[in-house]
Order: sequence, then structure tokens, then C-alpha cells
Amino acid sequence: MQHLKWRNLAFNLHRYLGLAVGLVLVVIGLTGSLLVFMPEIDAQMIQQRFGTVTPQTQVVPVDQLVDTVKATYAEHPDWKVGQVQMLPDHKFYTVRLNRPDQTQWEVFVNPYTGTVIGDRQRETAFFSRVLNLHYALLSGDIGTIIAGIAALLLFILSITGILLWPGWRKLISGFKVKWKAHPKRRNYDIHKVAGIVAAIFLAFTAFTGFCWNFYDQSTAVIYTATFTPKPPDMKSTVVEGKSSLTLNEALRQSELALPDAITTFITLPTKPDQVFEFYKKVPQDSEDFNSHVRVDRYSGKVLEIQDSRVAKLGDRVLNSFTPLHYGTFGDIPTRILYLFVGLAPTILLITGFVMWRFRRRVKQVKLGVVVKGRDNLELGERSKEHDQFPMK
Repeated sequence: MQHLKWRNLAFNLHRYLGLAVGLVLVVIGLTGSLLVFMPEIDAQMIQQRFGTVTPQTQVVPVDQLVDTVKATYAEHPDWKVGQVQMLPDHKFYTVRLNRPDQTQWEVFVNPYTGTVIGDRQRETAFFSRVLNLHYALLSGDIGTIIAGIAALLLFILSITGILLWPGWRKLISGFKVKWKAHPKRRNYDIHKVAGIVAAIFLAFTAFTGFCWNFYDQSTAVIYTATFTPKPPDMKSTVVEGKSSLTLNEALRQSELALPDAITTFITLPTKPDQVFEFYKKVPQDSEDFNSHVRVDRYSGKVLEIQDSRVAKLGDRVLNSFTPLHYGTFGDIPTRILYLFVGLAPTILLITGFVMWRFRRRVKQVKLGVVVKGRDNLELGERSKEHDQFPMK
């Protein structure tokens, strides 16, 4: 009896949460499918638009590339270099200029010749819009909160779906679809099979998405739960009258700190007390940003080293978010799987809605029979009364 009570609770929670948040999850799921291969597709789109880059043996020092970009956009002195992306899979570097209106201008540079090959506003790029729709529903901070709550509800839906799966009683029936059965049964079978196949991966993406959308709160909880000290905010020690290190000088310091790592992304200081941040990929990394080095912009002192190979538990948990969310933990096969996982909310919403409609129609028919029966009974009682007390 207690088991039945909890099952009914899980069933009602699963049904009504799905109906309530289903459309939002469809948008998030479909855009998520588009984002699975975003880096490769976006890089290909950039090269098709601006021309290909032929790899050579030597690259131009990164600070010279930055100086070239500054000179190219000298008519915009208030555009400040904020980041340099140097992904090894891309044949070009991307220098991002921070503009006063809080937008970014992306400049694509040939790292072998040092020439600018093209540019675009980051926010208007196709995948930037898709990403914004995915995590913020194109609605700023409010959209980020809504999408984060929807992710939490998707996590609950995934767990309740796993608990309600009929395969726990008989494994074969849990994966069987009766294609020639009544539409109601066929629809139910599609729902249960699609749900159980995607449930674990939807739970991964939902949990990580929720944590990202509520990043400050979730990181605090993760560090506390794993007994990992939260890394302090790093700041440069301002020295009056002393100029900042060049980018190449700071880069050399980071390379000495992690000599076997490849630099993939650089954040340059734009304020006096900010630091150089160098994100790295060590040989064992599956991701491009799991390791990093922070360098004081005046003294060149290495303030922090995070090597993913020896990272603390809390940092390892956070580093696992990207592969779990995008399916990169198994390389191409799992990414292809995640492409279809993103379609699951659409399938589950449609089949779930059909199931709800069938169930509602049955209830309405039963209610109609009951009401009609009551009306006939009342009419019969009135007839008897008329027979007993005929009007004179």
C-alpha cells in the first residue's frame, strides 16, 4: 500500500511537471542538439566565410597578433582586448574586443602570417543566438533563472521517469513497442522506451545546466559538500609607476608553471588589479579549459596553478560538467548520442500529452456515464412519486 502511494505521487508529479514545463524543455533540448557540434561547425562556417588558413611550421607570437588587431581597429580606442582563443583544433586564433556597450567584437587572425582574416559581432553570430536561447531563452537574467528552474524540473522528471519505468518488473516489456497495438498503447510504449534510453543523459544535462545557471550558489554547495576550499579571487599587486608585463612575458611564466600543457584561451587584464589568466589543456585532458595558470600582471609571479591531473575533488566535479553536459566524455559516439538526446524532450512531450488526452477523455466518458445514470435514477424516482401522488 505504501509503495502504491509513493508510485502514485511520482506518477502525478511526473505527469503535471511534464505538461507544465514541456514546451520550455523542447526549446532547450532542440537548441542543445544544435550546440553539440557547435565548435566544429562554427569554425567551418568562419573559414567558409573568410577563407581557409593553411597550417605552417611557425606561428607569430601572440602579443604581435594582439598588436596587429589593436592597430587594425585603432579608430576604436575604447575597444579593449579581453580574450584570445587559441584552440588547437581551429586553424585560426580569435581575438575578442570588449566594447563599451558590453558587447564583443570577434576578430579572426591567421596565426602563421599574423593577418586579420575577418570579424563579426559575437552576439549576432548564429551559434551565439542559439546558445543564448538555450541557457537564457533570449531573456537575459530572468530567462537564465527560468531555464535553470526548468533544468531542475527536468532532473526531477528524469528521476521519476526512471522510477516509473515498467521494465523494473519485467525487463523485456520495458523496451518493447507494440507498433500494431491501439494508438494509446503504441504511444505509451514509445514514451517509456524513449524515456528510459534518454533518462540518464537528460539527468546529466539537466543537473549540470541547473548548476551553470545558478553558478555562484551551486559552486558554493559543491565546494562545501566535497570539503574542498573555494579558490580565492586572484588580484595583481598594483605597483605605482610600474608597467604591466607584456602578454608574451606572462605567457612564458605560465608555460614554466605547466610546461607540458597547451595554451587554449587567454584572458587579459583590463583593470589595474586584474591578472593574466591562461587556460590550458594537458595531455590527459578531454577538454580544452580544465587547467589554468594565473599570473600577476606586474611582478610575473604565478598566483595559482590548477592542474586537472591533480585537482581537488570539488574542482574535478566542476570539470566534469562540460563533458557530461555536451557528451564529450566518449568523443564522437557520445556526442552523436547527445544529438538525439536533445530531441527526447520533444518526443516525450508529444507522447506524454497524447497519453494525458486519452486519460482525460476516458475520465470524461466515465463521468458522463455516471451523470447520465444519476439523471435516469432521479427521473425514475420522480415518476414513482407521481404515480403515488397523482395530481388532481
